[in-house]
Amino acid sequence: MLADEFGREVSGVRVSLTDRCNFDCIYCHNEGLGDTRGPMEPQDDEMDTDDVVRFLEVAAEFDVEAVKFTGGEPMLRDDLEEIIERTPDTMEVSLTTNGTFLPGRAEALVDAGLERVNVSQDALDPEQFAAVTKSGAYDKVIEGVEAALDAGLDPVKLNMVVFEHTAGYVPEMVDHVAENEGLQLQLIEYMPELTGKPEWNVEIERVHDWLAEQAVEIEHREMHDRRRYWIAGDDGGRGMVEIVDPVENPTFCANCHRVRVTHQGYLKGCLNRNDDLRSMGEMSKPEIREAFREVVANRVPYYGEYMIRNGDGEWELNDAYLGISGD
Repeated sequence: MLADEFGREVSGVRVSLTDRCNFDCIYCHNEGLGDTRGPMEPQDDEMDTDDVVRFLEVAAEFDVEAVKFTGGEPMLRDDLEEIIERTPDTMEVSLTTNGTFLPGRAEALVDAGLERVNVSQDALDPEQFAAVTKSGAYDKVIEGVEAALDAGLDPVKLNMVVFEHTAGYVPEMVDHVAENEGLQLQLIEYMPELTGKPEWNVEIERVHDWLAEQAVEIEHREMHDRRRYWIAGDDGGRGMVEIVDPVENPTFCANCHRVRVTHQGYLKGCLNRNDDLRSMGEMSKPEIREAFREVVANRVPYYGEYMIRNGDGEWELNDAYLGISGD
């Protein structure tokens, strides 16, 4: 297993299969690349099936244990089932999706080898949902969650980005997972430096404090310094809520064990960086191996060290790391 100079072994990869999406979420940062989504039709610059599988085979050579397929919306790829089926058996396979295409495909994905799924769901009210996602597909998302549960993808983890537009919906989402067995909630800290709307930011510690007041049990995970809150439901059940808060959290980055792959076949060492993109060339295995080694070697430490605040309180690159990734 490859390790960077800070001792972090790379045990997982996050592979974007497309930047196309049938939603237009107002907070989208497209895996840190910015809102670069193109036409809905398949594009020539997307890695094809064999490219994705070839990369995963090389990753398996380096003992990578898990892959998460993302987008855009990864289920716009008609070959998703084939990609999952051809993923090396040594890797755990998960998927992040908006859920609209899970009805009718969830069982086939499980049969192909899918083990876990995250579904983006930012509100329980159709109108509120549409305001955030610019989509009228709320009912289809709910159907998708049910289809995933029926196919055995239990628990289904609901992803909710917490920012000005959604913060008021958090209590009902928490109640929702507490009262529905098989669901968990992942509250994701908004990252204004990626989306360009700092005025939408919400202090995530306030959400932590509120959850702590509601919880019947709090579990602290040393990995990423995450806290899990177990919330009692009116039906006697319990729901798990976890906050993903990477901003100004050195422990989060200190325990980051994954690298990312863009839909165009570039390796990316950190969500918050785009200056370290490494092309895998024509996607031959020697080229992939070389690029993989390089991007791991050039990973940077905690975001608050790589990116620092200037006198105006704005984020800027730390001069100590400029040029770290070479030509």
